[in-house]
Amino acid sequence: MVVEFGMGTDLQGQDYTKAAVRALQDALRHNSLTVAPAFGVDREKMMVEVTVAVAKPSEVDAAVVQAVLPYGQSEVKVVEGGLDMPSADGSKITVMANAAAVVYLDLEERGVG
Repeated sequence: MVVEFGMGTDLQGQDYTKAAVRALQDALRHNSLTVAPAFGVDREKMMVEVTVAVAKPSEVDAAVVQAVLPYGQSEVKVVEGGLDMPSADGSKITVMANAAAVVYLDLEERGVG
């Protein structure tokens, strides 16, 4: 039903979870999900699949990212991607994350479709 994309960064802290959270928040800010109520489906029944890409996936706490979602049944997958941008002197990196959130509704359950 809905696909949204976002990008997030941690400029100073080199925190992959923070960048991932910001990427998902960015994706969520691009929409207002009225589709579920329009079909008579409770928002809690939405299925939300989130994929987050960062350079070091093992550094992301997926549960923290998942907690950003306001409702629905969700799954967060963290994959390799994003970008680590080193500072000019090489002493730190800026972490960049990308996120995609896909929302599904079971309309057959409601007799739609």
